[in-house]
Amino acid sequence: MSAPSLTRTLRSESPEETHRMGVRLGELLQPGDFVGLIGDLGAGKTHLVRGVAEGAQVARSEVASPTFAIVYPYRGRIPLYHADLYRIADYDELYATGFLDLIGGDGAVLVEWLDRVPQAAPREYLRLTLRPVADDARELHAEAFGSRPAELLSRWAP
Repeated sequence: MSAPSLTRTLRSESPEETHRMGVRLGELLQPGDFVGLIGDLGAGKTHLVRGVAEGAQVARSEVASPTFAIVYPYRGRIPLYHADLYRIADYDELYATGFLDLIGGDGAVLVEWLDRVPQAAPREYLRLTLRPVADDARELHAEAFGSRPAELLSRWAP
């Protein structure tokens, strides 16, 4: 894997702040964007995802965890495909779901547990690693791979 073209480290002091960070990211997403999320259970991925969906103008009532469906499509300002790879064993199993057909398509793709199947990421993507640093505080390490992800990251976290 190549080195990221741009990195940023952000800090959130609360779940609400993590949500707001997601809203801002969702406002900036464009069709073809791919965002991979990494972090243990309780790291804040769900708060961030719900914020991204809100920022992409997805109705709050539509946002659910796709753990059992693997991919959940949302309609908003742009199509948003929310995937959860927690229960996927390997690349072959993911391939069989049709998930790879969504990459580079008509919407943005948001993937939780990307570290389970890192080969699922396209060559250009934004990787966000969340980790708890205190009770409610989280550190978010963002890495952009490619020019569009670097543009997205620089606009999201100047």
